[in-house]
Parts: sequence; C-alpha cells; structure tokens
Amino acid sequence: MKEKIDQLREEAKAFILDSHDRMEEFRLKFLAKKGEVTALFADFKLVPNEQKKEVGQLINDLKTELNDKFDSAKEAFDGLSGQKRIKQIDTSLPGPKFSKGSRHPLSIVQNRMIDIFLKMGFNISEGPEIEDDWHNFSALNFPENHPARDMQDTFFIEEKLSLRTHTSSVQVRVMEREEPPIRTISPGRVYRNEAISARSNSFFHQIEGLYIDEGVSFADLKQTLYLFVQEFFGPNTKVRFRPSYFPFTEPSAEMDIYLGTETEADYRLTKGTGWLEILGCGMVDINVLKNCNIDPIKYSGFAFGMGVERITMFKYGVKDLRTFFENDKRFLEQFGSVN
Repeated sequence: MKEKIDQLREEAKAFILDSHDRMEEFRLKFLAKKGEVTALFADFKLVPNEQKKEVGQLINDLKTELNDKFDSAKEAFDGLSGQKRIKQIDTSLPGPKFSKGSRHPLSIVQNRMIDIFLKMGFNISEGPEIEDDWHNFSALNFPENHPARDMQDTFFIEEKLSLRTHTSSVQVRVMEREEPPIRTISPGRVYRNEAISARSNSFFHQIEGLYIDEGVSFADLKQTLYLFVQEFFGPNTKVRFRPSYFPFTEPSAEMDIYLGTETEADYRLTKGTGWLEILGCGMVDINVLKNCNIDPIKYSGFAFGMGVERITMFKYGVKDLRTFFENDKRFLEQFGSVN
C-alpha cells in the first residue's frame, strides 16, 4: 500500500497542468469519485490494523497534496482568463444601458394635486394612520350609533382605536392646535372594511382640504373645486354637484366628473350614468367647530375630500382600481416618461 501511495505521488508530480483539458484529466485520474485516491480508501480496509494509522495518514496527505496542486492550477488559469477578458473590453464604447425607473401613477397624480392646492395658498398637514375615537369619529360629529363605527366599515384595533377611515382626523388635530385662518390639505392613506372591486378597495388614498376664516361661504368652496378641476383636467371638463350628507359638514355635496357611457368599461364604472363621483364636500358643521374650540359665530369654513385613485382613473383612462395595487411591471412602465 505504501509503495502504491509513493507511485501515485510521483505520477502526480510529473503531471503537467498547462491547460484546462490537462486539469480535467488530472481531476478524473486522481480526484474524481472513481479516481485513484478513492480507490486507495477502498483498499484501506485490507491494511493490517497495526498499520492503519500510518497508512491512513499517508493517504490523507496524498489527497491534500493533489487537491492543493489542482486548486493552484485552477486559480492561476481563472486569473489569467479574467485578465484576458479585461483586455478584451473596449473602453471607447458606451457603457451598459441602465433601465430607468418610473413613478407610480398614484404618486404622480397626488403630487400634481398637491401642487395645485399649494398654489392656492393651502399648506400640508399630516397625522397618524392609527387614530383614537375622538379624532376619527366623535370630534367630527359622528353619533355613537353611526354605521361608520360598525366593524363592517372600520378596521378596529381595539375598542377606541382604529385605522383611520379618512384624513379628516388630521383636520381635527389642526383645528385643535391652530387659530383661524386655517387653509390646509391632508394627503394620506386611509382604510375601510369594504369589498374589493373595480370601484373600491379596503385601503386607498385621499387628499382632504379645510379652509376656515371669517365669511367663508359655499360659493368659495365651489370656486376652489372648479379651479382645481380646470387646472388638473382642463377648462372643458364637465362637473356637477349633488346634494349629499356627511356628519361633519352641513350643507354637504358630492362632485362628479363626466366620463360618458360610450364604452362598456365606462358604462360599468359609472353604473350607466356617465358620471363618476370623485369627492365629497360641504360647509364645516357648527358642532365640529365647537368640538375644536373654534367660535362658530365668528368663523365658518368648508372642507372637501377626494380620492386619488378615482382621479387617477379618470386622468389616465384606467378602468379597474385594482390595477394600481397589482404591481404589474408592464402597467407601471407606461408612466416612465410622466413627470
């Protein structure tokens, strides 16, 4: 056995590894599963017990020597190949083209909406997405038995704590800490326990506005929203106001934008009316002003809240709200050139 080990050692020393082919021959002959070293381990069981320690050490030493020789040759050839690859690079050529990312359409639209209101003199207010009962409901004149307090509409974390259902909670915080005149918008994500469909989702984005000062009227509200629509959609956009009800405004209204019913998607989206509701609005209720320690005799104000998704759908002709949240790269890449 010792003679066999010495013979293999000499053969391995004489084996010149000057190419990838020779390296593969070396590996197959000595180190592969059916190579010479594996055969030595197979014959090891025939060695007398008194010689096993010595012979086993010789076999392990041989295996280590052969592996070191193979690894050294491999490292040298890989380094040489890398140098050859570097030399082949033409540094005068243009570099690789990197793909350009794109903003999400909701971000594009929300930023544009914010810019328009900033030009009108509004500032931006933000608040927590987890709200207490006072700021999310009670201060906004929601009765204790109002349906919006029920589990079917609100994601409650505990009895008096929930995910905010609107950014009106931010407006309450602003009214509590600031003196009129107040002119602010509150962009953010809100949550409602609703069925997911082409028109609604369990979470969405809102921009709510609030203006409180002396002598503010419903005419001021309408003019503000008309100006927004003209700036965002163009001067020929058709809109309408409809009477509505919200606990925190009186009188209240909803504003619709005309889509038409020419296509099946438009017909389905507008429920056959051709009109798509994009916001609710109204004069701030007297009780809300009182709850926030604002004198309702001296001051009046208006508030509005619009869904970013609805406006984005109208702006870009998207017929299914769920498309915004599917992370389809093909859809998102369409907005790569939009500022």
